[in-house]
Amino acid sequence: MLTGRRFTLPLQALEPMELDADGVATLLLLNPTGGLLAGDRLETDIVLGPGSRVCLSTPSATRVYRSPGPATVQAVSIDVGGGATLEWMPDHLIPSPGARLQQSTEIRLAADATLVYLDAWAVGRAARGEAWGFDLLDSRLLVRDEAGPLLRERSILAGRPRPDGLGSTEGFAYAATFLAMRPAGTGWEDLARALQAALDTAQPGGRAGVTTLGRGGVLARLLCPSAPTLQAAVGALWAECRRRLLGLPPARLRKL
Repeated sequence: MLTGRRFTLPLQALEPMELDADGVATLLLLNPTGGLLAGDRLETDIVLGPGSRVCLSTPSATRVYRSPGPATVQAVSIDVGGGATLEWMPDHLIPSPGARLQQSTEIRLAADATLVYLDAWAVGRAARGEAWGFDLLDSRLLVRDEAGPLLRERSILAGRPRPDGLGSTEGFAYAATFLAMRPAGTGWEDLARALQAALDTAQPGGRAGVTTLGRGGVLARLLCPSAPTLQAAVGALWAECRRRLLGLPPARLRKL
């Protein structure tokens, strides 16, 4: 049950839906302006109460437009309570030539909370010759529990790097990070092997690797040649995590 919702444009939190009678409340976060514009500052605060099950996504990929001045800022803060589950599964970012984006996400997990998390982005609209045309893509992620950080990372891509150079994506058009975490959970080696096997089947033409974290989870990195390949790989990972961690079938978001 959604107990509170408040937003101001250019961001909307749509009505929650239970799509598959699985007890998961699905909400779409919508930007009706069509993308992130120069000077935008989007701040999102999310709190999941004990035992709640929520899936958050977006209706489509998010465009980041040219920013000749200040960078666009997108900041997300999430608290996941005891026994709660958050599936954070937005579509990928597409930075335009000249785009400048600073993105930060901080997630706090209770010991028995579960997180399934996706962060995906494109190098630009490669088919239109816009690959690697953005000016700045600065992304920070911190996931922690009461004992301290579970994962901390930051990537800064600036100055239009060479597509085949250090910090690029080895010629692939899409990159993604996928996480499954539960601080008090166990069996991560088995899950990592299952996720790697799912990727080997679902992602022809791409590259991927899965590893366990120091505690509490697994991490997968994806490089994909196309959006359909990215969707297939993410779908395979998500379905396996839902089955093993949540006891649920694959989600069907049914986006238009």
